[in-house]
Amino acid sequence: MARRRYLVAYDIRDDQRLRAIHDVVTGYGDRLQYSVYLCDLDKMELLHLRADLRATMHQRDDSIVIIDLGDPQRHGSDCFEFLGAASDLPDQGPHIV
Repeated sequence: MARRRYLVAYDIRDDQRLRAIHDVVTGYGDRLQYSVYLCDLDKMELLHLRADLRATMHQRDDSIVIIDLGDPQRHGSDCFEFLGAASDLPDQGPHIV
């Protein structure tokens, strides 16, 4: 299955849910900034991520965005511009937990 790179960011209003969402997303990707992650996922992993997030978040109060950045090989560090301190981007390829 082909992998795609996703940017995942969240705004969680409860500290306990915030820690739980952090744990979920950390299992699928690498932290880019506080509450912002890069995840290289195939279709099944994306479905599992969405299900895990929905099961953990409060649909009315919390907000999570998943942005499809495309093929990890084509959208590596060249499509990110950092102002100030730059984060190291994860290498493309599978993220095995």
